Amino acid sequence: MDEVLQQLQELKQLAVLGAKNVLNMDDVCLLAGFSKSHLYKLVWSKKIPYYKSEGGKMTYFNKQEVENWLLAYRVPTEAELEQKAIAHCVTNDRKGARR
Repeated sequence: MDEVLQQLQELKQLAVLGAKNVLNMDDVCLLAGFSKSHLYKLVWSKKIPYYKSEGGKMTYFNKQEVENWLLAYRVPTEAELEQKAIAHCVTNDRKGARR
């Protein structure tokens, strides 16, 4: 029963998260699936974009910036790599034939 209540609470948090543009540490952990300690390390090393409150005690994130950061390092599919290799071979064959 406790597990069901916990899952309902997480669903509620996700629903609220969808409407927010400014996120706190807990929100980003939920959005990205990070542990809080991992997010602290990313902030400390300035590897994730963030904002500080005027006094510097609170850390905030722009939701769109976090989502863009999460999607910044796309890994191509096998089909995309194959297409790129074919295009490279065709381009290099043409250059070699002109010589």
